[in-house]
Parts: sequence; structure tokens; C-alpha cells
Amino acid sequence: MPAVSTRAWLHDPLPWALGALLALAFGMAHLKPLFAVIFPQLERPLYEQDSFIALLLAHVQLVALSSVASLLVGLAAGIFVTRAAGREFRGLVDALVAAGQAVPPVAVLALAVPVIGFGEVPALVALALYGLLPIVRSTIAGIEAVPAAALQAATGLGLGAAAKLWRVELPLAMPVLLAGVRTSVGINIGTAAIASTVGAKTLGSPIIVGLSGDNTAYVLQGAAVLGLLSWVVDMLFARLAKRGRRGQREP
Repeated sequence: MPAVSTRAWLHDPLPWALGALLALAFGMAHLKPLFAVIFPQLERPLYEQDSFIALLLAHVQLVALSSVASLLVGLAAGIFVTRAAGREFRGLVDALVAAGQAVPPVAVLALAVPVIGFGEVPALVALALYGLLPIVRSTIAGIEAVPAAALQAATGLGLGAAAKLWRVELPLAMPVLLAGVRTSVGINIGTAAIASTVGAKTLGSPIIVGLSGDNTAYVLQGAAVLGLLSWVVDMLFARLAKRGRRGQREP
């Protein structure tokens, strides 16, 4: 068994991707001589305005806060329009969340900065709005896919509307809802990079500075860490979804 477990771990991409992410975030400074060789024309081949571990943590915090906001609002909206009292508002809610993603985050940031100011707050607003659509639609789809037999059985057991929602509908809708959250978080990880244009510290900082200063090394450094972060988070969601499906199959 130990040999099998070790072999499985060696073929698992998640630990390797996580290790590469942490190695780059903590050890990017040690790669300065390598980037100096690759880009000899650059006076500053390594982004040093902030440490990459600080940028990674700030990026993760921004995505986490905006995703939690999207989840709370999106889940509430999705549940509301699947209740009898809210069905007539479904078209309106769908139009609003679709508009939130149709408007580019850059435009939302540009509109928010004069009102809120520079920093993380306008970025949080833009990302939270941008991440709503997948969560609202997956919540609605998941709840509507709950088998009628399960709802009838819950009613027969004497469960009220609230108990039926929390004990039957949401647990059965969880795989679909989780897929929506996975999509929303994935979108926000990439989109959060542009938050650096309004003063927020993210992994987009070296990318934006590199693009504006024609420094390809900065762009590669930021993109490498950002790409690894996105990959790691997506694999974590895939594990969570797989575990959830396995749990639902167990009696």
C-alpha cells in the first residue's frame, strides 16, 4: 500500500504544481542571474518593487474576498428566483448578472475609481460583479435539476420549505453549484491581474509594468506565477467536485 500511495503521489500533478508555485513565489529573487542571461539587454531583468510571495498573497486575498461576495449574492439571487415569490423576477436577475459580466472589468474600475478611489475596493467591486453570472446560473440550474421524487419525499417527511432547501435541494444541487463557483473563481484569478491598474497589488503588477516599460522579463515572471496559481486552484476544485460526487454515491 505505501508503494502504491507513493507512486500515485508521484503521478499527481497537484503537488508538483503547488511546489512550483511556492518555489517561484519564494525563490524568484534567486533567478535574477538567469533572467539577466536570457534578457541581457535589460538593465533590470527582475521585478523587485514587491516580493512575489507578497503579490501572490495579495492576489489570493483579493480573489477570495471577491469570490465570497459573488457567492453570497449569487446564491441568494439564485435561490430567490427559484422560489414561488421570486420566479417573476428571474428574467430581471438574469439580465442584471449578464450585464455585470458583459461590461469589461476595466470599465467597471474606471467608473468605480472616481467614486471609491484607488486601491483594492474598486477591484473588489469589479471582480464581485464579474463573478456573479456563473454562480447565479449554476444555482438555478442545480436547484431546478433536483428530482421531483426527492422533493415529494421531503414533503412526505414533513419538511418545511427552509428545511427542504437546506437539507435536500442545495445538497443535491451542490455539484452543479460547485462547477459555477469553479468557473467564477477561475475568471476572477485572471481578471484580478488588471486590478493593478488602479493601485491594487496583484500578480498583474509585474505584467502591467513590464508591458508599459517593454520589459518582457517582468511579463514572464508575473504570468508564470499567475498561470501556476490558476492551475493549482482549478485542480483543487476538481478534487473537491470529485469528492462530492463520490460522497453522493455512497449510501
